[in-house]
Amino acid sequence: MKKCKITILKTTLQEELAEEYGIKGFGVCPLMKEGQVFYSDYAKPEGFCDEAWKAIYQYVFALANGSNGWYDETWIDTKKHPGQP
Repeated sequence: MKKCKITILKTTLQEELAEEYGIKGFGVCPLMKEGQVFYSDYAKPEGFCDEAWKAIYQYVFALANGSNGWYDETWIDTKKHPGQP
């Protein structure tokens, strides 16, 4: 099984939604920092946000198990990012 590299590119907050639905002081996830790098195959990396992991774990698992064609040219521009599978 391969390990996948996960890089935190950007952290964001939908301020309007956070203000309407979030608790007082709700902000960006304190666990995730731009530029952080994690490696994983099927298990959540130590220090990785639980909610972020829920959003991506199925993709990490698929990639770690050899899947490489389900996203080609559908949401990653491989011409701009040739290092992507």
